[in-house]
Amino acid sequence: MSLQINTPYAPIEKINWVGLAEKEIELYIKREDLSHPFISGNKWRKLKFHLLHAETQEKNLLVTFGGAYSNHLLATAAAGAKYGFQTFGFVRGEKVENLVLKMCAVFGMQLAFVSRENYQQKDALFTSHFGSNPHALFIPEGGAGDLGELGVAELLAEKYFQENFTDIICSVGTGSTLRGLLMGIQTQQLNCKAHGIVVLKGAEKMEELFQDYPSSAYALHHQFHGGGYAKANKDLIAFIHYFASQTGILLDQVYEGKMMLGILALIEQDYFKPKSKILAFHNGGIIGLTGIL
Repeated sequence: MSLQINTPYAPIEKINWVGLAEKEIELYIKREDLSHPFISGNKWRKLKFHLLHAETQEKNLLVTFGGAYSNHLLATAAAGAKYGFQTFGFVRGEKVENLVLKMCAVFGMQLAFVSRENYQQKDALFTSHFGSNPHALFIPEGGAGDLGELGVAELLAEKYFQENFTDIICSVGTGSTLRGLLMGIQTQQLNCKAHGIVVLKGAEKMEELFQDYPSSAYALHHQFHGGGYAKANKDLIAFIHYFASQTGILLDQVYEGKMMLGILALIEQDYFKPKSKILAFHNGGIIGLTGIL
């Protein structure tokens, strides 16, 4: 087997939003959500080098972790089916049924529900189930780790970054996408700042994940979590509806809705200087909307 993983289709679109011209701000969105219906967004990026590593190490079983609505589990299941790997997912919490997990099963992923306590011991879970299987590969939750970050960093070598964006922004869960963007900025010597809209409540200690980058290179924004991870209030849902009606772009309620709401709030607050050229990353997750629309 020789894997050929092509660069996904992910165009850049300009957002024409009321008030941007007055603020002298240009806002663009990188449509990573269009890369694949199930391996969408940063999941393509973060899985790429894990898959190549699996091939190099002659592994045929991808073992990973996620919550009951995990885009990463679905992406891994679909990628495994596409590239000829078996897949197994440890699911956090009590046994449930939903569209995401049903689709994981359609793509051939075996699932095991584990308690939230046991879920924290991922190395032990892997060892107890697959320690004697030399063909099983451990993939961190969310496709995180050095290999996942490398896939995101590779993104910034693409030609559109010659357009000199002043700020690039992504939503932040595990922090690996933002770290990958910072790696790419550093490698490509780009003159822009990275921002992360954190979707977790009380995650201020996350700053420790970025200590190897200069504090001037990035900013974490903690005020837009909307009550906590996966929590969506009526204002956020109303914004998602309105944004779609004005732009034709769907945002999910867990990550990208909060990110875009945060970006527009920061612009309104004059956080960004006039003449700023901002690029936001839409990293998919749209299937999660099935639970709220």
